[in-house]
Amino acid sequence: MENQHQKFISRRNFIKTSALLGGTAFLGTGLPNIKKTYSKELDYVGNFEYPLAKPENILYSACLQCTVACSIKVKINNGVCMKIDGNPYSAMNLGENLPYDLSPKEAVSIDGKLCPKGQAGIQHAYDPYRLRKVIKRDGPRGSGKWKTIPYDQAIDEIVNGGNIFKDIGENQNVEGLKDIFVLKDPKVAKAMADDVTKIRKKEMTVDEFKAKHKDNLDVLIDPNHPDLGPKNNQFLFQVGRIHNGRIEFTKRFVNDSFGSVNWIEKTTLCGQTSNKAWVHSTREYLEGKWTGGIKSPRPDHRNTEFLLVFGSIVFEANYGPVQETEPITEGLESGRLKIAVVDPRLTKVASKAWKWVPIKPGNDAAFALGMIRWIIENERYDTKFLQNATRLAATNSDEPSYSNATYLVKVEKDGRAAKHLRANEIGIGTEKEFVVISNGKPAAVDPENSNLAIQGELFVDTNLEGIKVKSPLQLIKEEAYSKELAEWAELSGAKQKDIEDISKEFTSHGKKAAVEFYRGAIKHTNGWYNGQALIVLNHLIGNMNWQGGISNTGGGWSYIGDKEGQPYPMANLHPNKLSKFGVPITKEGWKYEESTLFEGYPAKRPWYPFSGNVAQETWPSISDGYPYKIKAALISSHSPMYSLPGGHVQLKTLLDTEKVPLLIASDIVIGDSSQYVDYIFPDLTYLERWATPGQSHHIRVKVNQVRQPVIAPLTENATVFGEEVPISLEALMMSISEKVGLSGFGKDAFGPGKDLNRMEDFYLKLVANIASGNKQGELVKAADSEEMELFKSSHRHLPKTVYDIEKWQQTLTSDEWKRVVYVLNRGGRFASSDDAYEGSFIKKKIPGLARLYLEEIADSRNSISGNYFTGYPKYLPIMDMAENLINDEGEFHLITNKEVFGTQSRTITNYWAQLALQPENFVVLNSVDAKKLKVDNGDKVLVTSTSNPKGEHLIAADESRPTIGKVKIVEGIRPGVVAISTHYGHWGYGARDIQIDGEVVKGEEVRGLGIHPNPLFRLDDNLRGTTLSDPIGGSASYYDTRVNIQRV
Repeated sequence: MENQHQKFISRRNFIKTSALLGGTAFLGTGLPNIKKTYSKELDYVGNFEYPLAKPENILYSACLQCTVACSIKVKINNGVCMKIDGNPYSAMNLGENLPYDLSPKEAVSIDGKLCPKGQAGIQHAYDPYRLRKVIKRDGPRGSGKWKTIPYDQAIDEIVNGGNIFKDIGENQNVEGLKDIFVLKDPKVAKAMADDVTKIRKKEMTVDEFKAKHKDNLDVLIDPNHPDLGPKNNQFLFQVGRIHNGRIEFTKRFVNDSFGSVNWIEKTTLCGQTSNKAWVHSTREYLEGKWTGGIKSPRPDHRNTEFLLVFGSIVFEANYGPVQETEPITEGLESGRLKIAVVDPRLTKVASKAWKWVPIKPGNDAAFALGMIRWIIENERYDTKFLQNATRLAATNSDEPSYSNATYLVKVEKDGRAAKHLRANEIGIGTEKEFVVISNGKPAAVDPENSNLAIQGELFVDTNLEGIKVKSPLQLIKEEAYSKELAEWAELSGAKQKDIEDISKEFTSHGKKAAVEFYRGAIKHTNGWYNGQALIVLNHLIGNMNWQGGISNTGGGWSYIGDKEGQPYPMANLHPNKLSKFGVPITKEGWKYEESTLFEGYPAKRPWYPFSGNVAQETWPSISDGYPYKIKAALISSHSPMYSLPGGHVQLKTLLDTEKVPLLIASDIVIGDSSQYVDYIFPDLTYLERWATPGQSHHIRVKVNQVRQPVIAPLTENATVFGEEVPISLEALMMSISEKVGLSGFGKDAFGPGKDLNRMEDFYLKLVANIASGNKQGELVKAADSEEMELFKSSHRHLPKTVYDIEKWQQTLTSDEWKRVVYVLNRGGRFASSDDAYEGSFIKKKIPGLARLYLEEIADSRNSISGNYFTGYPKYLPIMDMAENLINDEGEFHLITNKEVFGTQSRTITNYWAQLALQPENFVVLNSVDAKKLKVDNGDKVLVTSTSNPKGEHLIAADESRPTIGKVKIVEGIRPGVVAISTHYGHWGYGARDIQIDGEVVKGEEVRGLGIHPNPLFRLDDNLRGTTLSDPIGGSASYYDTRVNIQRV
């Protein structure tokens, strides 16, 4: 640890530029004192004067070392963050959390739980390679040459454009953001948006649109295709890890002020297919439409008796280890819980399991359908639950929810299952009612009719009024019965007895069993159907909303002010807001057939009507100029070159100034992708900024942790709307707004007399909404004089650029301010862990149905193949977007994983965690395969694939490095499968030398150690430069690549 610490401090010896934190006096004089301060404070313990146990040295916030955003307790001395622990007020980080009304002075001695990443977040903030100043490329894109420029100059150049690179010999007139911001009139935007909706619904023709809007057609990208939207859409904001609060701030800028539809997150690189499959499988049917749905229900681990895990590393990643480990471990220790894990790799949780089944990657649906067959054959499904066709029927049978298992589905002449049959089609009701067979006769069903209690027959295959119909459970049965159990076992790579044993155990605990799954099951081209099959397993035992079953999160108090009586309804506090409209660059949320670009099949690129934030589609679409060109892009907290499968193929697009004439990044470092842009504006780390993240999927009570600045910002300051503030993403967006003249920022941004001049003017309103509660009588207490003094003293080290108490108070009313202080003193608002249940049920329920059939999916087509999707789970092999089989000849199947101490990029700075515990990753092989290859631990091997036959990782226009890693031999992986973890093998983030203002900044070799698997992943041969993807859920494929391995 001493050596690691000395390495960390010594960075100042070769970082000479003040553009980086390591070249400043702060690092040179501040960080060595951390070591001295630690030693000094240890001496204090015996004298009971330990400064980190004083309430005035504690601030509460929210982590961002992974997506979970744990509630954290930050301990500060002399303005320096010294220690990070879990917040004991929050049920996220202390199982039996402290009473919310307990004084922070009394809570100071109690710490909550936190993982290694969270505790190492100190080094994320104090990374010597952090950017402080704006830098502009001083050579071609990707040359590694930079120069610092004044903030105001950078804003002027990106807003006004022009020949802004003439000083380095480039003669290109670049359009500035003001030139792209063409549609400015809110009334015109609203009228056009409404009419584009009509075009989409085939209620208006393009000619009619053009005639109606003839005076404003010049604002459109293409008047012959008005559904592409205005030229404003040619500005793209692509973001990676971002949380609530900051999401709304950036959407306010991109969508509502600039009027672009292109706010694109990175979710398809994470769990989007899982999210969307659960949303559609838990929707309500209201006023003739399927609506709502819950993004990621999870097992109630505190009460589950049998947990079946597919492709989820519960103790190392997921949502997240801090929340899941304790109840699972308690269950194993007490004997309450039995676990089975279906995963090619022996994960930490698999090592504790009753059964570990090393499945073939991508064949989760085969295993699940084998289970479904066994469950149906042995009648181990919950008949009563599945038969309930209305909410009243469920209530009458003491069930908290019901299903659509009996809602009849029309079967077309070609055998395709289509939409649900409606009552009007056979003359027994309306078009908003479904049909079930009840007591041998068809009956009309309105699911939410409070006077209707109907139970339907589960297995139906008949004709009604000449219409062929089947029930959803019948369709699922037919798919499950399409193969013998032995065949399902062979496909999945499991033993038939394992399927039988697990099926029996799964159906032996009533409602207290659950299937949990994540990336390993769904990051495949067939990921949607894998996920849907696993969801159906939960539905078959009717475990939704029961203790020990599948449940909703506890949620929280609304931060956006959409509840009655809340003081700041943020959606309404934006005068002259623009109406965004048009097809996003990713074609997400649109059916190809409803666009004016429809020309039959295949489409030029995939469309994703059921997904969103399709990150891997962004840059290939930009490269192809389809559906339109992007003129300016701003990237934040996202690294497409590192995080995308096959991301290196996008390098040519990033380097091409014709493809994206203006490329900007907001980043804390010169990263693996931001190194290729034109300008980098420094951003704040999570210890210096605001957000209202929301809670983990695994907590059953309300949680609203608040991210707030706990250390002084380490970026330079800038003047925005007359206020001196730290340079950040928020400051950048506000400066652009000020320069361009966008609505929603500056004077009267929220309405007359309500300005948005500092980011706190926005974020404090969110906290005020949380303090107000969701209904009357839910106000938190107002801080008394003692708490007010504590608030002031605990913030004493923060400069006025982020903490100006007078200005903070001015943005709220006096009463709101006191309640906001009460919330901030505790790091958010938290319900008691005792508030999770109502009898045998989860208190905050999933409101919708358990849907076994998804008619909206069945009614849609693959935009490349033109074939319809299927509304129920089915087994599909791995295919490209055109539905060609992928049958590569590689000897090994490549998978990837995360370690508990690592995330994609930012943990490479964590000398106390990732770099101390495991400085590099490995090519992990089973001993059987190692013998075949004649390799041993530590041997170097070259890994190649069909899409990367030479094993080259392109990192610059004329530079690549080989995909070589060190071998690690284990027994806990399926023979024929090789695993390479992520978060290693960087070439930015301080890993390589760069030049700033003529000074060479030496890179640090340890940051580049290891092998990065993403350049090896299989690309779609029909879509140049795009990874294989799930056509429904939109997920990028991380587990469908075969590789060869050669000793070097």
